[in-house]
Amino acid sequence: MNIKYMGLMLAGSVFLSACNNNPKEENSFTAAVSTDTAAFGGKIDGKEVKLYTIKNSKGLTADISNYGGRLVSLIVPDKDGKPTDVVLGFATADDYKSSSEPYYGATIGRVGNRIAKGKFTLDGVNYSIFTNNGQNTLHGGKKGFQDVVWDADQTSDSTLTLTYHSPDGEENFPGNLDVKVTFTAMANNGIRFDYEATTDKRTPVNLTNHAFFNLNGEGSGTINDHLLQIEADAYTPVDSTLIPLGKNQPVANTPFDFTKFTSIGSRVGTANEQLTFGGGYDHNFVLRKSNAFGLAASVIGDKSKILMKIYTDQPGLQFYGGNFMKGENTLKNGVKDDYRTAIALETQHFPDAVNQPDFPSIILNPGEIYKTSSEYLFSVEK
Repeated sequence: MNIKYMGLMLAGSVFLSACNNNPKEENSFTAAVSTDTAAFGGKIDGKEVKLYTIKNSKGLTADISNYGGRLVSLIVPDKDGKPTDVVLGFATADDYKSSSEPYYGATIGRVGNRIAKGKFTLDGVNYSIFTNNGQNTLHGGKKGFQDVVWDADQTSDSTLTLTYHSPDGEENFPGNLDVKVTFTAMANNGIRFDYEATTDKRTPVNLTNHAFFNLNGEGSGTINDHLLQIEADAYTPVDSTLIPLGKNQPVANTPFDFTKFTSIGSRVGTANEQLTFGGGYDHNFVLRKSNAFGLAASVIGDKSKILMKIYTDQPGLQFYGGNFMKGENTLKNGVKDDYRTAIALETQHFPDAVNQPDFPSIILNPGEIYKTSSEYLFSVEK
């Protein structure tokens, strides 16, 4: 038995399964109207997996699993008031476990993004982390935070707190790390992520959430026609393995200039070495607000007219355009996760910061509290 999502076609058709849904149609998008969570769970690593729901009074409802600290669904009203699930996810925990894309909706750690060749030196000690992305480490190594079962405490209808103890030496990172992530359905129709962590040894920490968004609705086709604006005048060029070259470059006069609303796909096919390396967009943007809490990006669904604004206190935003999606996994509404049918906009520190002395540091010291927050706010573009 799967989570049951009912998708409504504004053109008049009904999306019920992969066989009667054409996600590439230009005049359609899906609107989720119900969820059955009974079949989601089970046991992983001997711990019970559950699905938790938080909501507000304005139509925002989020399903979150303690497996991987995952945002499984996020339902908000579209331009016609129809509830629309704007986050891609799977029907069961087993589907997440077996997915060829392990990061759907997950809390990422200890270190989000890439570490060059899986190596870094801290206090004179050399550390080697499992390389799971070619010659590099991605999102915490072989078994990052997306693949563990967190402890959960739902304190109200609108708040869920997940905690995880990462022992000293886990994935070869130093120090016992205690992590807390609080998800809040906000009164102003947003979802907020509050991250905290403490350690007993100096250790790198860079936490984020890896939600895959399609503001027209899960399984509704390409995101290339979404409009995107990023509050960044510079981005971080990378080598062919997507490791930063060490110096940020201006976005002006490049395909990376999203300082004004621009359709995501309008320049993705441009002859550009950086786009070739990433297979499209998979780059860090240097937010002009620096470490102050402020606006990072805005996205508009071209069909739903849902507007998502992202606020954060982090210095960077990793924009990933769904370049490696291959239609290998079936989403919770029965549609495949086809090429570029979702984007990720991850608030975080810069890639490979542990090896880049000119980047903001991600080293957490004993006695300090790692503390960061991000908000994703939803409205409708008139």
